[in-house]
Amino acid sequence: MPAATEREPLTDTDNPLGLEGIEYVEYTTSRPQALGQVLERFGFRPVARHRSREVLLYRQGAMNVVVNAHAGALPPPEAPALAALALRVRDAAAAHARCVALGAWDAPVQVAPMELHIPAVHGVGHSRLYFVDRWRDFSIYDVDFVPVPGVDPHPPALAGLHWFGIVQYIGTGRTADWVHFYTELLGCRLLAPDTRFGVLPRGRVLQSPDGSLHLQLVEPEPSDVDGGNERMQRVAFGAPDVGAAVQALRARGVEFVQTPQLPVSECGALAQGGLDGLLFELVRHAA
Repeated sequence: MPAATEREPLTDTDNPLGLEGIEYVEYTTSRPQALGQVLERFGFRPVARHRSREVLLYRQGAMNVVVNAHAGALPPPEAPALAALALRVRDAAAAHARCVALGAWDAPVQVAPMELHIPAVHGVGHSRLYFVDRWRDFSIYDVDFVPVPGVDPHPPALAGLHWFGIVQYIGTGRTADWVHFYTELLGCRLLAPDTRFGVLPRGRVLQSPDGSLHLQLVEPEPSDVDGGNERMQRVAFGAPDVGAAVQALRARGVEFVQTPQLPVSECGALAQGGLDGLLFELVRHAA
């Protein structure tokens, strides 16, 4: 994909929440060490630990991944589940209020004393969409997390990897519902039906107003056993050079799906996490 060209600044009408990309994605699992080993193979490093919960922050470049093993009202699942997407916005409280006013379901957040309250609404399945406005000079991690001693807090990105988006599995006939959800709440726009990124040839793609986030909605095939299980299925990393990224990841022990239907190509690749069906996608995309 060619580098983005300059364009006029977005207005509040174009970008009602003031979206500026992904702050973090969150996985829940009862096996945080195993997931951490997977993330480290992909170039992430543990940089901070939550002050009061069993939660670790992993980072590479501008990407943050939260691994949550904290046992709240329900114990975390054994298999890693993509549980939350946190979005950078102009004003978190205003973004939350707008989404709730438009029909989103508020997701109450229980915080301990001296912890930040990060507003959220319910997303697909059991997931949440968080709104974060502290991510420049002062971040949410400065309050709730303690740095891991001796670790570079800003490890460089491997092969230029950066956030590209989320692949979301939805129910049969539910595309229109989810398109409405993301266009109304986040101001996303639906791309042309033949728009394709990476290696997945199905579904419809939405793009956030600032162009930083892509959401691919995939309805089940008739043969899919869990076709009604709506969820955020995997994250997609952008890579300026997919071939170079694949080579760097293979050198670190990462394996890739290689079939006629899902080939490793200059457009993208599907990487195997090696843990309970965990997958990550690479997409050709300049940061």
